[in-house]
Amino acid sequence: MKHALPPRPELGTRDGLSYALFLPAVEPRAGVVILHGAGSAKESHFDFARAAVAYDFAALAYDARGHGRSDGLFGPGAIDDARSMCRLMRDHAPRLALRGSSMGGALAIHAAAADGRVDAVVAICPAPEDFLLRGLRADRLDGFDADREALEPWLETLDLRAATASLAPRTALLLLHARGDEQVPYTVSEELFEAAGEPKRLLLIPGGHHRSIQHDLELQAESLRFVERALAA
Repeated sequence: MKHALPPRPELGTRDGLSYALFLPAVEPRAGVVILHGAGSAKESHFDFARAAVAYDFAALAYDARGHGRSDGLFGPGAIDDARSMCRLMRDHAPRLALRGSSMGGALAIHAAAADGRVDAVVAICPAPEDFLLRGLRADRLDGFDADREALEPWLETLDLRAATASLAPRTALLLLHARGDEQVPYTVSEELFEAAGEPKRLLLIPGGHHRSIQHDLELQAESLRFVERALAA
């Protein structure tokens, strides 16, 4: 039996950032920008991008600086880079959501807060700046190239809880966290949920680990349904 090949993305670069753009066969209802975690790359989230296309969403995954094929070092420009990808997505879709995992989950919240026009954020096991700072100081942040001299003072200026609180009511927030997360405790998402205003939702998943939610098909679908509801609100 022959199976259809999965849709292939349009590959490109913008401002030195390598991206993959997935477009549905029809006019996109909205676009989803996908932010990966520390040491990961855009290709790790192509499964979610293809799931988004099945909902008639456009999806854009990109390599953060210091990762994959993007230029430069990961550092204080990360939020501006995410916003650059939002602008690129707005060339293809009128409305926008962000979906990020771990470090990317935190960046998605910060980028949406800075942008002010994002309809929804899906943050999976978001890693706050104090966790990243501890990893940086203990030399545990590996798998990517970072501007370490600039990264630490920048992280000290960030406040994920305040950024989360600023999203409401413009941006709906879905927090997903595995109770078995061995890197970022699920209580982080509980605290962010408490800080967030409506509309918001928190899903704590029994067991699992830091990366298990990202590729769970049921939770991918639930994330996309959450975006649909945010668009309809």
